[in-house]
This record gives sequence, C-alpha cells and structure tokens, in this order.
Amino acid sequence: MPTALITGVTGQDGCYLAPRLRQQGYRVVGLTRQAPEAAAASMGDAAEGIEFARADVRDAAALVALLRRVAPHEIYHLASQSGVRASWDDPVHTAEVTALGALGVLEAVRAEAPTARLLMASSSEIFGRPPQSPQSETTPVAPVTPYGASKAFAYHLTCSYRDVHGLHASSAILFNHESPRRGIDFVTRKITAGVARIAAGIDRELPLGNLEARRDWGFAGDYADAMWRMLQQASPSDFVIGTGETHSVREFCEAAFGAAGLDYRQHVVEDERFLRPADARTLVADARRAHAKLGWQTTVTFDALVRMMVEADLRRVEGGEVL
Repeated sequence: MPTALITGVTGQDGCYLAPRLRQQGYRVVGLTRQAPEAAAASMGDAAEGIEFARADVRDAAALVALLRRVAPHEIYHLASQSGVRASWDDPVHTAEVTALGALGVLEAVRAEAPTARLLMASSSEIFGRPPQSPQSETTPVAPVTPYGASKAFAYHLTCSYRDVHGLHASSAILFNHESPRRGIDFVTRKITAGVARIAAGIDRELPLGNLEARRDWGFAGDYADAMWRMLQQASPSDFVIGTGETHSVREFCEAAFGAAGLDYRQHVVEDERFLRPADARTLVADARRAHAKLGWQTTVTFDALVRMMVEADLRRVEGGEVL
C-alpha cells in the first residue's frame, strides 16, 4: 500500500485529492494545524480513512520528524495562504507560509525522504501580467502580487532542488479552480453564497469589485486528478493545468444568478472597496502538454461548475447554515 502525505489537507484541493487517493488504495496522512477531530469535522465525508498529523509547515524539525515516521512515497504540498487579496493585507504572513513553508518542505524531503515524489502546488499568479496568451510552461514568471511572488519563490526552488539534489519534484501550475468547498472569501464562492442569501430573502444586494476581470475557472476535482497523474510520471516535470477558457466575473454572476432564476443586474453593485491594489492580467491556460503527456482532460464545464456551486449554497441556506 503506497503512502501519500498531503499538507493543507483540509483545504479545497485536499478534500478532493484525499478521497481519490483512498479509493486507489493509498494510505493517506493529512497534515493540518488543527486538532485531528476539528480537521475531520471540517472535511466531512472527505475525511474518511485519513490519518491526521498536526504540525505547522514552518516548523522544520516537525516536518523532518513527520517524514521519518510516515515514510511517504508521494507528498502533495498544498498548504498555503492562498488568497490573492489577503496577501496584500498581510504580505509577511503570506511569504512565511507560502514561500518559506515550501522551502521547509523541500529541505525536509531532501534530508529525510529523498526518494519520495513531491508535488508542489503552484499557481497561474506566478505569471502576473504575461506577454503572451494563453500561458504555457515556457511563459516568463513575473508575479505582481505578494501571493504570486511567494508562489514563484516556491516554483523556482522546486526546479532548483530537482536539478541540484535530484528530487522527483514537480510543480503543478494551477489556474483558478473552484468547487462547493471553495472558501467564502474567494470571489466565486462569494458570488454563489450571495445568490443563495438573496434567493432566500436574507440580502438584496451583492457588492463586488472589478466585474470585467477574466479568469480560467475549472473544477477542483479535475485538478486533483491532474496532480495525481503528475506524480505517476517516471521523470519529474512541471505542468500548466487549466481549462483554456476564460470568463469574466460578470459572466460568472450572470450564470450564478441565472441558476437561481434571478437577474444579476438587479442585485450586483460595483464597490471600489473590493478592487485589488494590483491584479494579474487575463490568465488562461495552454494545457496541451498536460493533455498529451498526462492524458488529462477536464470533465466539468463552466456552466455546470457554477450551477454545482449555487445549488450547494442554496442547500446550505435552506438547511439553516449561515454563509
């Protein structure tokens, strides 16, 4: 039975990756800063069969001890401060967790588990304002946000540790991926939760920032599949993972409100308070290499993804959950 270690297991991606690995016969160890009971509760059904370990990715000694005890065959480093807007609010914390935390994982793997296969969850935000569209594995790395810069730090070091220390280490350059498990502070989930609250008569308006911002949005479950496929390759390599389609925040609103029988124009208001100090330009994936080398394809369309998220939030509000 292979053993997989997932850092940040309680996050959106971990909640899709962990059950997938369990179904394939893996022993799954999930790293979390929470108490095991709280971690399991936050994951719900996705926590079934997971062994939880409590540690902070910034604690180098704890990471080394964990790797020595668990002896993983595969390591998926998902732990991160993953909010772009939040990275402007607290750039130091973002750098400590997202950049230095990744370095700590790389060092622990080098020292204690050099034969394990490592997946570093990267982000399209490393491209910032790219000179070309769509973006591929050869697009220059030029981040414009603290989050993007922290992910770029981790990306470059993953390449270095692969080349210098011979680690089987790969970066998954993930474009925006969403699901009903997405955090409420992300714009997609803010929209779908807002739709549910308005449909229930709790709110009347939904304030948002730039409605013309465009992103490549896919389903998180598909991206978990891509990460697993990457670590099954004989040689480590970096891959861009995305749908190859872009949609604006306005289009997301139209689809989300439409899924509940509402007109977004009657409820969405633009609010300058939610504009970012700096933002990446249109980011869209050229994932042809992942298609060819990994045999990976998306399975959920944009409209189906939006409807999935809206319906989940409608059920939450109907069940009395406060969003």
